[in-house]
Order: sequence, then C-alpha cells, then structure tokens
Amino acid sequence: MVLDDFGRREIEELNLQYLPRLTVPNSESYFENAATRSTRTRAELTCHIDQPYGETALQRLDIFPAQTPDAPVFVFIHGGYWRALDKSFYSDTAAPFVAAGATVVLPNYDLCPAVTIPDIVRQMQKALRWIYTDIGRYNGDPSRLYLSGHSAGGHLTGMMMATDWEAEGLPANLLKGAAPLSGVFDIEPLRHTDLQADLRLTAEEAALMSPQHLALTAACPVICAVGGGESASFHRQSRDFAEKCRAEGLPCEYLAMGNDNHFDITGRLHLADDPLTLALLKLMGL
Repeated sequence: MVLDDFGRREIEELNLQYLPRLTVPNSESYFENAATRSTRTRAELTCHIDQPYGETALQRLDIFPAQTPDAPVFVFIHGGYWRALDKSFYSDTAAPFVAAGATVVLPNYDLCPAVTIPDIVRQMQKALRWIYTDIGRYNGDPSRLYLSGHSAGGHLTGMMMATDWEAEGLPANLLKGAAPLSGVFDIEPLRHTDLQADLRLTAEEAALMSPQHLALTAACPVICAVGGGESASFHRQSRDFAEKCRAEGLPCEYLAMGNDNHFDITGRLHLADDPLTLALLKLMGL
C-alpha cells in the first residue's frame, strides 16, 4: 500500500517523475523493437541461454562468449523496476561488445512482488559469484569484470558497488568498471509511488538498499549516464551518485545522452559506433 502521509497529488507528481511509461508515448514499441533485434542477435551469435546460477526458474543468465580466451566480461542487468521485463529484451547489446572482444553476460532475477528488493540484491551477488567462478569456460577473464545495468539494473549495479566482496569470498576489487544507466540510487521516493503495491518497501529496507547512502567498496572507474530528456528526478539521481563516486575517490564520468527518454538510452547499446557504446568499450579497454 502507498503510505498514508502522502496524498494522491504528491503520489501523482512522483509517478510522473519516476514512471516513464506514463510520459513516454508508445513506450511498448521500444520493447517490441528490442525484442525483434534481440531475437536476431541470438540467431546470429554463439550463445548459451538460461544457464542456472541459483535455484529458481528466473535465476538464469545468458552468455555470449568472446571469440578468444581471457576476454573482458561485460555484465548487463536489465531494468523494469524489479517487477517486470527480462534479459531476453537485451540480447542485442551483446553484438558490439562481442565484436570488440568481450564476453557478454545477461542475468535474470526473480521479480517483485514474489520477492523483495533485498532478495534480488542477494541474487545479483550470487550471479556475480557464479560469473567469477565459471566465466572462464566461456572465454571470459574473471579478473576483468565490468558491470552495467539500466534503471532498476542501474540500482543493482550501485548495490554491487557497495557489496563487501571479500566477505563473500571473492576479491575486494571484483569490479574493474561500473556503468549504471538511468539508475535509481536513493529508492526511498519509490515507496510513495504506485510502484509500492508491488515493491512493498519498508523505510528500513529503502535505507539499506539505497547505494546513495552506503559506503562504496568498489575502487574502479565509473560512468553514470542518463537520457538528456529524462525527468528531473532521474537526472538528480545520476548526478548525486556521480558526485558520491567522486567523493569516495572513484574516477566518474557523468553523461547526459542527447534528448533520450528513459527507453532511448538502452537502444544505443546495439550500435557499435554510438557514443555511449564507445564510452563503455573504452571503460573496458576495448
């Protein structure tokens, strides 16, 4: 339920800031086009679909191996506000990264309201552990992991940057680069939107699951990108997180991409010569 101390007017204002499907015309067409491109990519590239990293049906990942061993690994986490979408919409992002010499991994995760955001964070930690342990079988170099994600995936990228990997039995410097796109790093406002019916966030969970307010354990370069045409709240979230990264000593580049809306920005990643794709490849040394 939405909290009682927020009136409907305030809720609607936050909905317009944080629910892009309310403000982007024909938003479904973005997913239809992405699905078409991604189906073609899976047909054209070598891929290993639905490799399990956990116990449930959605704890699966798709792997597009590099053509040569010891390649850097690009992990991309899908968005959908932790309650929708699927890795299969983003297979098209693999094409330019594999062509440039990377192994690409796209993880899925269980969705709210069947699980909570803390559950999903733990699943992503489990997915990265699996990738570190097993990616060598797919021509990936576990010492060269680069993490990106869009929207909720951007939030999960931030949470992986705040994970104590040594406590998880992995190298402290597990991440060699991170690139959250249109991320939400302080998730408290979402408790006061219509998303709350599915997210069921408590105030305590929102505080513990907001990377904006957590110490970052990552010590890697970062790109924080947002669509130039996105809402003021999405711009503020990415700017604030970029400033946090810099304050904690991480080299961080903030990019506002043209006039992109919330869905345009991921549509760039299948284009080898797009400025955002090129920035991510540069981050990976490719």
